[in-house]
Amino acid sequence: MKAVVLLSGGLDSSTVLYQAKADGCECLAISFDYQQRHRRELDSAAKIARSAGVAEHQVVGFDLRRWGGSALTDDRLDLPRQRSLAEMGSSIPITYVPARNTIFLSFALAYAEISGAGRVYLGVNALDYSGYPDCRPDYMQAMQQVYRLGTKQGRSGEPVEIVAPLIDLKKTEIIQLGNRLGVPWEHTWSCYAGAEVACGVCDSCQLRLAAFEELGLKDPLPYA
Repeated sequence: MKAVVLLSGGLDSSTVLYQAKADGCECLAISFDYQQRHRRELDSAAKIARSAGVAEHQVVGFDLRRWGGSALTDDRLDLPRQRSLAEMGSSIPITYVPARNTIFLSFALAYAEISGAGRVYLGVNALDYSGYPDCRPDYMQAMQQVYRLGTKQGRSGEPVEIVAPLIDLKKTEIIQLGNRLGVPWEHTWSCYAGAEVACGVCDSCQLRLAAFEELGLKDPLPYA
């Protein structure tokens, strides 16, 4: 079966790509250049796609900076730094990009229907960093309905299936899964800051570092 995999180049999406391969899928990767602060992640997405031997890797470009509304698309907004894990889970963070996963999943659906893919894989997670509203199970269920009702393929009784294999896993469990699948962590990227070296203090870096530390493992990425 063909599958479209949303690939940011981060720890989660890279694990999902390798999981889709392990599931026996012919993988088509899709990444997004939305003029995000951390466009450095696109370099990692390309490296991961090559390492996984995907059949095709598309990079779709559009500009969300014109609207802002997030610390990832508006440089005037400061990134949260050195927050505790409790603080991260207490509210929807300023790094939330309005409707981002809805936009991404819409592109992925079009790509899947055109290419004959039966699945769309993505690396959303509802346990660690569950503040994002578009990473939760009820949202995934609603988008599956959109996939069923909003396409010719869906109305014909063969809707594209949304697969979110990490949604109920902790970050440590995701790393353990990635280790079993052989994900090359040194090629991944999680930092929101947008520099060439990961900052180590933004929410994403801290979650990643804490998970590696909890497992007694060393993160192969260099940090500022």
